[in-house]
Amino acid sequence: MDKLSIDGGFRLEGQIRISGAKNSALPILAGSLLTAEPVIISNAPHLHDVTTMIELLACLGVGVSLDERMNVEISAHHLNDLCAPYSLVKTMRASFLVLGPMLARYGEAEVSLPGGCAIGSRPVDQHLKGLECMGAEIEVSDGYVRARAPKGLVGNDIYMDVVTVGGTENLMMAATLAKGVTKIHNAACEPEIIDLGEFLRTLGAKVTGHGSPTITIEGVEKLHGGSYRVMPDRVEAGTYLIAAAVTAGKIRLRDVEPDTLGAVLDKLVQAGADIEVGEDWISLDMHGKRPKAVDIETAPYPGFPTDMQAQFMALNVVAEGTSTIHEKIFENRFMHVHEMNRLGANIELHGVSMAVVHGVEKLRAAPVMATDLRASSSLVLAALAAEGTTVIDRIYHIDRGYETIEEKLQQLGAQVRRVS
Repeated sequence: MDKLSIDGGFRLEGQIRISGAKNSALPILAGSLLTAEPVIISNAPHLHDVTTMIELLACLGVGVSLDERMNVEISAHHLNDLCAPYSLVKTMRASFLVLGPMLARYGEAEVSLPGGCAIGSRPVDQHLKGLECMGAEIEVSDGYVRARAPKGLVGNDIYMDVVTVGGTENLMMAATLAKGVTKIHNAACEPEIIDLGEFLRTLGAKVTGHGSPTITIEGVEKLHGGSYRVMPDRVEAGTYLIAAAVTAGKIRLRDVEPDTLGAVLDKLVQAGADIEVGEDWISLDMHGKRPKAVDIETAPYPGFPTDMQAQFMALNVVAEGTSTIHEKIFENRFMHVHEMNRLGANIELHGVSMAVVHGVEKLRAAPVMATDLRASSSLVLAALAAEGTTVIDRIYHIDRGYETIEEKLQQLGAQVRRVS
């Protein structure tokens, strides 16, 4: 099993390109099931999760081809199977997003209950409630969701009990082919929701309000093909900005959308970073100074993203002062705390949702183990700031969300290598 070996203590400087967003590419790939015509998706990141989604589409009978630039051409003219098996869905929660498109287009679908990172309860009840509002018959048994709508889905007003990104995406896609108008209330507002909405519009869907709490979809008889470019990954961008901040470095990111990083950039400025932005670039300069501690409270977009909580904890670990971190989205997202403390961090847990971080001047290398995707990236950040050589085990978590992470860090001057 691969590991990352990181020699810490080097200031990061330089420029890198940000990859396409995993959390946008996955629903867009699932959305290609809505049309029989070819769809070309560009800027898809070369990640294990993207490969898993492509494997799932191929398993269903979709024609998939990739070129050397990771442009993905998908032809879902005919599906051989309407069942998404446990063997694939268990490894990645986003696989569940094929449910809405298959049900909308074919009137039936069978999808295994999802897996993914073990960061707490993420039920799919809102997905199923919304589909039932559109007339679907849902049965959950033997670990599978079996959905039927033999006469097609019918538009309706859907009121989400909680804000859910995946639920919003599944229902948006299902509603594009439903009869009549669907309104999703209390919808997620993340930039990836906007990206999915724009993709669906490219295929001829009538979607408005995506990016607001109320999304309106007027169903159409069928969608056509098209080409679409996936948005830049805001979480990857934030992670590399913090990598520069924890090493008192200087970095410039290109092919990025600064507008999607408002809460993250604001916290970095509070931490003492000098930040400049352009249309598609961000620069950060710490001027050789140690960051200042900042308090964090996660919230749905446009609040502070839960997917950046662990990385900011790594910043606070080496910052001047004491900070509090409140995790309000998932109840089991502090699994990286014990590993960080092995590196010399001083973090106190108060229940499952709050951590108090007392910044220390130096971290020291130690063997650590990744527990989930974002926690693993936080260990990389801490290792970059630690004295000595840190070895991070179980980095397959990192490969789920960061494209060629060691190569990009090497471009910035980090001493990182992949070892067996």
